[in-house]
Amino acid sequence: MNSTQNNPIGFFDSGIGGTSIWKEVYQLLPNEHTIYLADSANAPYGEKSVEEIIELCIKNTELLLNKNCKLIVVACNTATTNAIKYLRANYPVPFIGIEPAIKPASLHTKTKKVGILATKGTLNSSLFSTTSHTIDNSVELIEQVGEGLVELIESGKIVSKEMTDLLEKYLSKLLQQNIDYLVLGCSHYPYLVPQIKKIVGNKIFIIDSGQAVAKQTKKILEINNLLNSKNSIPTTIFYSNTNTSILKSVLGNNPNLSVKKLDF
Repeated sequence: MNSTQNNPIGFFDSGIGGTSIWKEVYQLLPNEHTIYLADSANAPYGEKSVEEIIELCIKNTELLLNKNCKLIVVACNTATTNAIKYLRANYPVPFIGIEPAIKPASLHTKTKKVGILATKGTLNSSLFSTTSHTIDNSVELIEQVGEGLVELIESGKIVSKEMTDLLEKYLSKLLQQNIDYLVLGCSHYPYLVPQIKKIVGNKIFIIDSGQAVAKQTKKILEINNLLNSKNSIPTTIFYSNTNTSILKSVLGNNPNLSVKKLDF
């Protein structure tokens, strides 16, 4: 038995958005202990420089390693696309990243037009550029920066007039281009799916990366002999460096979760 099997999986994001990824992992791997860092004090990462993003990722990673995490899920598109190469080169644990699911969308589109709603930091990253060049040349990727969406989610305004106005503005631009797939390129955005569906209707397929990340996490744990071997009730701790009320609201009532304020 690997002595670190029962250590927790670590997650970090620029706030509460990565909880959409955590939920998928938790559902697939219910025996695993987990620790989640919501770096809301520094959200959004998408407006920061590459150097700033890497510095924040180093801070988050080292905190999780100090808490004995056996694997780290970078539950943030901007952090993954800008910093995961550095993290993998400099730290000993496996890292799971998240990037826009443009490959499956490009394989299934009928109109050959795929919309991507993401942060500026993700769309401008070298990793996103590299991935974009691997898809079929006949498929057009239509990018839309979701400026302001993360800030509204972080401030508890998921359902609000401001959110509706921004979504209608951004999605109308994509709909005018005849897209049939919409890729959500930010881990915050799955919380907007009900509202997005109201605007785009049933003819647009919406894709996020949550399930793919969960499957990859399980695969890497198996390869490294790191799956938790005990059937005890897992501990799940969420840390936020701002007010915890919004984080609690998106997690719902789960008696097995604890949400704590932590300065980091």
